[in-house]
Amino acid sequence: MAKQTLNLGRRWYVLHTYSGYEENVTRNLKQRIESFDMGEKIFKVLVPVEKKIKIKNGKRQTIEEKIFPGYVLVEMVVTDDSWYVVRNTPNVTGFVGSGTTPTPIDEKEMDSLFKRMEIKEPMHTIDVQVNDAVHISDGPFKNMEGKVSAVDEARGKIKVLVSMFGRETPVELDALQVKKI
Repeated sequence: MAKQTLNLGRRWYVLHTYSGYEENVTRNLKQRIESFDMGEKIFKVLVPVEKKIKIKNGKRQTIEEKIFPGYVLVEMVVTDDSWYVVRNTPNVTGFVGSGTTPTPIDEKEMDSLFKRMEIKEPMHTIDVQVNDAVHISDGPFKNMEGKVSAVDEARGKIKVLVSMFGRETPVELDALQVKKI
């Protein structure tokens, strides 16, 4: 019965941390939860990440990138004790909220964040649009320039018109092979 009462105020909150210390804060906070016996007031600590594709040394790699660098999410019931344990964790600069009162995250926002994190396929980030001038940075057309004629975000592909042999030739490239001029 006591657990049910505690769970009534159970909400997600955002902690501000030093950028790059998110994993460190997560590890430290989990240790503090155990040592201060706060398992019934502080439930989960989370660094939201999503999969992205990057080209490194000419090869495609799937990496996990932080969705909110410098922030850690914590599911907890805010009491004086739990606030103290979280707030005094090394590298935590504070809660996100007004003044000393932490502001909980809306449940709909958390649902959409969980859905974003659950996506198994890596995200293609394409920052060019049709008619943009681009420089090709990799592949057989390296160091050539062209104009974007089509963008396929689902596949992470871009069609570029490249001037070859006195005429414009369409070339399909990976989105990571071009840079906007």
